[in-house]
Amino acid sequence: MTAAPPRPLELTFLGTGTSFGVPVVGCDCEVCTSSDPRDRRTRHAAFLRLPGGGELLVDTPPELRLQLLGAGIRHVDAVWYTHAHADHLHGIDDLRIISLRERRSVPVYVPAEALDMVARRFDYIFDPDYRPDEGATRPELSLNGVDPSRPLELLGETFHPLEVPHGSMNPLGFRVGDLGYVTDAKRLPPAAMERLEGVRLLVINALWHGNPHPTHFNVEEAVEAARQVGAERTYLTHLTHRLGHAKLTASLPPGVRPAHDGLTVRLAPGRPVEEL
Repeated sequence: MTAAPPRPLELTFLGTGTSFGVPVVGCDCEVCTSSDPRDRRTRHAAFLRLPGGGELLVDTPPELRLQLLGAGIRHVDAVWYTHAHADHLHGIDDLRIISLRERRSVPVYVPAEALDMVARRFDYIFDPDYRPDEGATRPELSLNGVDPSRPLELLGETFHPLEVPHGSMNPLGFRVGDLGYVTDAKRLPPAAMERLEGVRLLVINALWHGNPHPTHFNVEEAVEAARQVGAERTYLTHLTHRLGHAKLTASLPPGVRPAHDGLTVRLAPGRPVEEL
């Protein structure tokens, strides 16, 4: 009997914007008033359907409820938090319906350095002594720290953390299989580059053209990092309103593309990266 082929990994970009989102409130620039739906960017999040069947959410931005509805996502097995900035974390209460409907605790994974910060900021979730008022509910989540130096077995897959510098924080991207995922990075340190060796699909942040930012890649820096990694396909995310999708696409080298909200990418063994 012939064995079934391995299941592909599918990545959906739920949000590809920065902390302001696009359109930016009160802005009348070309991108903020664009009729191209790819120029409308909610704040950062992604969703992975893993080869073993697990479903992983990456970050919980303030628009999470709308993102999950828009993508038709009804179930989340676990959450990977890249770091504790508000645009990546403060939609955490939208996990409440997941834990309530499925009557289980949802495991969430955060960089070990951010454990205390997350627990304090959302003590109504993580304080075991807190009791909601009668008739109220809270998300039932289990908080887990990720050691950046050690692989993590999660949902039947091995995740290799990718620690990157971002001002006073050190976000954790990850490598799982042939996917490398990095956001809110200023550079890729040697340890991250080593763990990214051989990836076929890379996701990396890029704010704008030119004018280097102290804590984020700009487009030129992200493209150079992508060249060094050498993935078959690289997608840029965490994009500002200085970048229109069509113009950015035309400016990028082969193999590098801007992501957009709602884009799903499939990565199957032995097949080219495919946009669905």
